[in-house]
Formats: sequence, C-alpha cells, structure tokens
Amino acid sequence: MKPVIWLIGGTTEGRRLIKEIGRLQVELYVSVATEYGAELIEPQPNLTVMAERMNLEAMKAFLAAKRPACVIDATHPYATVVTATVKQACAEEQTEYLRLVRPVGDTTDAICVHDFAEAVELLNHLDGNIFLTTGSKNLPDFTGVENYAERIALRVLPMENSLHTALSLGYKPASIVCMQGPFSKELNVAMFKKFDSKFVVTKDSGAVGGFAEKVEAAQAAGAILIVIGRASEEVGDGYNGIVSYLQKKFPVSID
Repeated sequence: MKPVIWLIGGTTEGRRLIKEIGRLQVELYVSVATEYGAELIEPQPNLTVMAERMNLEAMKAFLAAKRPACVIDATHPYATVVTATVKQACAEEQTEYLRLVRPVGDTTDAICVHDFAEAVELLNHLDGNIFLTTGSKNLPDFTGVENYAERIALRVLPMENSLHTALSLGYKPASIVCMQGPFSKELNVAMFKKFDSKFVVTKDSGAVGGFAEKVEAAQAAGAILIVIGRASEEVGDGYNGIVSYLQKKFPVSID
C-alpha cells in the first residue's frame, strides 16, 4: 500500500509541487477551496483533487481516515487562518506538517503598509486613481476609500462569485478586470495606464505571484506601488527544500 500525502492549497508553486510528487510512489490528495482551483490542476495518476473548504474538525477527520505520512501546506502566504488551522489539525492528530514558504519580494521602491486598514487610511490622504490587484476577498475594505467607486479599478479572477462581490459592493462594471494570471510587465503597464492609475495596491506575492512584474510595471506606468505586508513565518521551507525532502523520504517511480 502506497503512503499518502495530503497537499493543501491551489497556489502556483503548489501546482508545480503536485507534478513533482507525481514522480513518487505515493497516493496524493490535494485540497483546494474552489472548483475553479480544481480545474487548474492537471490530472495525473494516483491524484485525487477535493474542492471544498474544511474547518478544523473536517481536517482532523480526514487525517484520521487517511493517515497521511505528511501534510504539505502550500496555501497562499496571506491565508493565515487556513495555515493556523492546518497546523493545529496536524498537531492534534500527530501528523507531520510541512510548510511551503514563498520568498518575499523586493519592496525597496514601494510604500509598505501592515494591513488593508492602513492601506485604506493612506489612500484617503492621497489623490488619484487606484488599481487593486489584491483579489476579491478584501474588496469590502476598500469601500472605505473616499469616492472609491470613481477612483478604484480592480482585477479579480474570472469567477462568477468574484465579479458578483465587486458589483454588489458598488464597484463600476467598466472598472473591473476579470483575468487569470500570471501577468507580464507589458500587460500590467497597459492595464495601469488604461485606468490612469496613480497608485497600484498589491500583496507581496513573491516571484511566482508576479510581484516583480507589478513592481516594474508600476514604475513604467508612473504609478506608486503600495504593498500590503505579510507576517513572517517561523516554520517552513522553500520549494526546492520541500522537493528534496520528499525525494529522500519517498521512493521515486522508475516509470
């Protein structure tokens, strides 16, 4: 019977890691939050993809049922609640926990703020159009920006619920871009210029999240980049470190 690995998260590096794990003689379960996230994962042997959000009890029940050899937390660096829940579930079920950490980007030429509330406060002291690249989850925060419907353009994933969220909050249809990344510098520049953006708000999504392209594009478009900082992680390893560890722990398939 093959050992089981459970990977949680639909990030870019998570999808790369799924392919690497496909070379190992293991049974792989992957959890993502949405059906859209599941569609981005290429089918491969011994892979089961589950599209559902799990609370602590659901995670513990899954661990008890499948008894994985290890759990890989490949969630987004800003999904702090999910990470905390996964860590707790693994601790309580005595399961090995591995955290795939995304390296931070270079924020030398940006304005860094601690959270979304601070970003909103800053923007209320500045004049000019704003381009949001922070996703749909925090769109309610930016309704706190004075005259937000007139000032803000935004980019979200091409999902019905993301568009519905933006429209229901009063953002203008003509100022909503629904696209799946990654985005090149040139495409970012075109978008920022189209909406005459004086400020671009983003998360520190690292290299795999297209952060460098946003930095370069903001500079080229004459916009100021405002970066929402993320908490430092004490536990975890980079992509290459995780791959190396798994290759040592589990045999590689001859095929």
